[in-house]
Amino acid sequence: MQPPYVPQIRRYQDWLQAHRGLRFDSYQALWEWSVRDVAAYWESLAAFYDLQSPTPCKAVLADDRMPGARWFEGASASYARQVLRHVAPAHAAGVPALISRNERGEHRELSWPELQRQVASLALHLRAQGLQPGDRVAAYLPNVPEAMIAFLAVVSLGGIWSICAPDMGTNAVLDRFRQITPRMLIACDGVRYAGRDHDRRGVVGELMAALPSVTHLLVHDNLGLGVDGLPAHTALATALSRDDAEVAAFEPQWLPFDHPLWIVYSSGTTGLPKPIVHGHGGTVLVGMAMMNLHDDIGCSYDPNSLGERFHWYSSTGWVMWNAQMHGLLTGTTCCLYDGNPGGSKDAPDWSTLWRFADEVGVTWFGAGAAFYGNCMKAGVDLTRWPGLRRVRALGSTGSPLPEDVQRWGTAQFDALGVRDIWWCNMSGGTDFAGAFIGAHRELPQIPGQMQCRLLGCSVEAWNEQGQPVIDEVGELVCTRPIPSMPLSFWNDPNNARYLSSYFDMYPGVWRHGDWLKITPEGGCIIYGRSDATINRHGLRMGTSELYSAVEALPEVMDSLVVDLEYLGRPSWMPLFVVLRPGLTLDDALKARIAGAVRTALSPRFVPDDIVQMAEVPRTLSGKKQELPIKKLLLGQPLEKVVNPDAMVNPGCLPAYVAYAQGRRPAQAADA
Repeated sequence: MQPPYVPQIRRYQDWLQAHRGLRFDSYQALWEWSVRDVAAYWESLAAFYDLQSPTPCKAVLADDRMPGARWFEGASASYARQVLRHVAPAHAAGVPALISRNERGEHRELSWPELQRQVASLALHLRAQGLQPGDRVAAYLPNVPEAMIAFLAVVSLGGIWSICAPDMGTNAVLDRFRQITPRMLIACDGVRYAGRDHDRRGVVGELMAALPSVTHLLVHDNLGLGVDGLPAHTALATALSRDDAEVAAFEPQWLPFDHPLWIVYSSGTTGLPKPIVHGHGGTVLVGMAMMNLHDDIGCSYDPNSLGERFHWYSSTGWVMWNAQMHGLLTGTTCCLYDGNPGGSKDAPDWSTLWRFADEVGVTWFGAGAAFYGNCMKAGVDLTRWPGLRRVRALGSTGSPLPEDVQRWGTAQFDALGVRDIWWCNMSGGTDFAGAFIGAHRELPQIPGQMQCRLLGCSVEAWNEQGQPVIDEVGELVCTRPIPSMPLSFWNDPNNARYLSSYFDMYPGVWRHGDWLKITPEGGCIIYGRSDATINRHGLRMGTSELYSAVEALPEVMDSLVVDLEYLGRPSWMPLFVVLRPGLTLDDALKARIAGAVRTALSPRFVPDDIVQMAEVPRTLSGKKQELPIKKLLLGQPLEKVVNPDAMVNPGCLPAYVAYAQGRRPAQAADA
């Protein structure tokens, strides 16, 4: 008879007592220790996970400041080594590394030894093509096993990985990749999404023409479209096919703890997307703590969690793709789905992912909060798939999960016979590749709340005076460093953009840009963004990128967009446009504007409403007044959100007030 399951965080606390003599009577006491003595906490995790290094660590936290903290100085790390250390025991237990499916129904399983072989084969190919530590490799790939294999191959050599999803338009991709001057590009011929094949060969040609730093192109034959229209390249399948003694002997390089791992992108309200650099060691440590301790995702060959199968639906353009890959760090089978979770436009089907989970035996199921809301609205009945009884946890992030949606999901699993399904609701960010707030397997669940602040995350809610508050909404700040915080932004002289992004309001304290309330019991509620960045179902995009797409249309003279994700409501995003004299916004022009956004950015960023206005409100220096209009539309009085004397055109405000008053009853009905 199998012994009772022990939550991962309980195993860590038992280890702390046995190996460090530390015992805590409550989670609050454990959390307080972890943020008071951050060096001791993160060192204990490195020991708990037996993270290896051939070089000694001289100091766990050599410089306790933000930014600039130096973690595990002298130690070595390797993301790829941590993944591949699981090959022998996982294979001996008969568990696969990756299970994947796409909209065409193509099903694949990849064993751990085959994962290792393909990583080695591609790494040797890249090395032969001249890839050196520190070189950037850009990827334009969907959520398929080849993307994870390519990532591991690149970083095993000390290359720096960066990926964009193929649903992004050429301009949006170039805004990212041009900043990092990649040496190599790994792309696909196309993708299938929402029942349609999308040829991306032309985009690949445009990327190559606009990225003169690229010396080698690999192409993944995802749709079988052929080589017509593609620049000179090597087939990715060829680079993955080698199987000889050198492949068998290949080992990933040991690298300094803070060697750059990847560059991810998070957009502000002005300028180009921020290219954020994270390091090997910090990302591994924080990723394992988040996924294992707090998300309770277990190792698939450990008897305590034998057969664990982890799925988190994501595109490669969302940091949850990176988070799903973290499952490999702990020896967990990862289940990938590439395609639209809602079916096609002609045949909507929000049961797609549930059927996938049922058929492949998923035990831990994650998706963006909006996905669950869509399933509820579509009337999905999970009792049609009895295999979902294997699911023991539901993950949600990307935006606040409304109470009614969580209750719907709980009731669905109750009907399946899974009583009080555990919800792992998280909030964090691309910015530090982790979560500040999340879940705890042994704490009470309250719909609409997240259970706790994560260990090692000194998170507080600060009021306007910069004082920590409890049971009040304030700015989410983090007062102590975390190992996965950015090493830097790429090509950011004097850390100017880095400092302005997180430390301009409170020097030395990370301001995340979310509204947070911490309850007296330690629960947490996120109330949306406190700045004007667009956050659509977990994907963040700078408003400037949307403006570039919209204002490229000859009819549009100016525009302003705000994202009204707030108080647990679904993201709702109006776009205000100023048209050329004599033009009126009709359905045809609305469709053209929506199409421009869809093509240049992603369908996820198409506005919910498009409204014609006479002017866009601007400051005296010419900046668009995004945040004041956002606050106005969220119900705050005009006199508290904007100073007309600081505006060049205060006469335009009454039109926005009228729109806000007309919108507010609908918001109340939606809430």
